[in-house]
Amino acid sequence: MDFKVLDSILEIDESVWNNLHHSKNPFVQHAFLAALEKHGCVSERFGWFPKHFVAFEAGQPVAAMPLYEKHNNYGEFVFDHAWHQAWQSVGLNYYPKLVSAAPYTPAVGPRLFVRSDFSDRPVTIQPILEALKDFTDEQGYSGFHILFDDAQSDYVNDREILCRHDVQFQWFNQGYEGFEDFLAALKPKKRKNIRQERRAIAEQDLTFDVLNGHSATEDDWHDFNVFYHKTFLDKFSTPTLNLDFFLEIAKTMPESLVLVMVRRKAQAIAGALMFRSDKVLYGRHWGAIEQVKHLHFETCFYQGIDYAIANGLERFEPGAGGEHKVARGFVPVKMQSSHWLSVNPFEQGIQGFLAEEKRMIQSYCQEVWQSVPYQETEALLKASQSISKW
Repeated sequence: MDFKVLDSILEIDESVWNNLHHSKNPFVQHAFLAALEKHGCVSERFGWFPKHFVAFEAGQPVAAMPLYEKHNNYGEFVFDHAWHQAWQSVGLNYYPKLVSAAPYTPAVGPRLFVRSDFSDRPVTIQPILEALKDFTDEQGYSGFHILFDDAQSDYVNDREILCRHDVQFQWFNQGYEGFEDFLAALKPKKRKNIRQERRAIAEQDLTFDVLNGHSATEDDWHDFNVFYHKTFLDKFSTPTLNLDFFLEIAKTMPESLVLVMVRRKAQAIAGALMFRSDKVLYGRHWGAIEQVKHLHFETCFYQGIDYAIANGLERFEPGAGGEHKVARGFVPVKMQSSHWLSVNPFEQGIQGFLAEEKRMIQSYCQEVWQSVPYQETEALLKASQSISKW
C-alpha cells in the first residue's frame, strides 16, 4: 500500500470518502467534516489540524481514517490531562498528538474505513496501523489516539496499543409502539416521575417543532445558534460551531438533522440539535434563553425518545456524562478508546492506571445496573454489551 496524509477533507472526492466508510453515521460523512473545516470549527484557533490518513493500492483509495493533529485535548471527551502532566514532568512534549475522532462528538462510529470489496478487515488493519505508527514517529507526534470507534476490538491484537475504558448512558428501543409503551416497561415510581415532568411542561404555553434540514428555516438556525453559544458561554466554555456551519449542514445533509425548537407563542426560547443515522439518534447540543423547570429533560430526552420510537430507530445516544439520564430510561454502556504512544516513559504506571480504570468502570456499571428504572433488564443488558464489546 501507499499512504497519503490530507491537510483537508476537501482533497478527496466526497463520493470516494463516503464509499470507503459505507456508513450512515452522520459524523464521518464528508459533508459534516467538510463543513467543520470550511467554517473554521476545526482550525488553528481551536487546536484541530486535519491530517486525514488515506491508503492506496494500485492508485485506488482502499482505506482511510479521519485524523487530526491536536495541540490540546478540547472536544475529545477522553481526558488525558494526567498523561500530559506526566510527560511534562520528565521534559517530554505530549503535544502535538494525533487523534482519530469526530470533532466535539463523543458518539460511537467508524474510524478506520476499509473498502468493503477490497479485503477482509482484519487483514488490512495491521499494515495501516504500522504505517500510522511510522508517520507518528517521523513527524514527532507523541502518539495517536482512536476515540469512540465502533470496532475497538479490532485493535486489541496489537500489543503496542493501549485500551482505555469509560461509560455513557444510552436508550434502547425495545420495539415500543409509542411513549406510553416505553413507560409501561418502567418501574411504577420512575414511570410516575416521568409523567409528572412531562405534565409540568404540557401545562406551560409551549409548542415543540421537530424539524430537519429541509423544514428548519434560516430564522430557526439563527435562534438555535444563539442558544448554542449561550450554553457554552454560561459555562465559561468555548463554542466551536457557528451559524455558517449549521446553515451548511442543513443544506448538505438535511435528512441527518433533527432540530427540536421550543416556542412560547411565536418566540423561540430553546432548542436541541440531534443527528440521526438509519438506526441511531444522537443528541448533541442544547440551549435556552428562558429557564423552565424540566424543559431540558423534555427537549433533549423525551422528544428524542418520541422521535426514535416514531421513526423505528434502535438506539438513542444523548452524549457524554449525566447520571441523571438513568432515571429517564438510559442505561450504562461501556466505552473504549485505543492509544499508541511513540515514547512511553511510564509504561508500568500507565498499565496499572489502565487496569484500575477498567476495574472502576466495570464496578460502577454493575452498581448503576442495580438502579436502572426498568422492570426487566436482561434484553437491555445484552443490547448494551453488543455496543461496548467488552
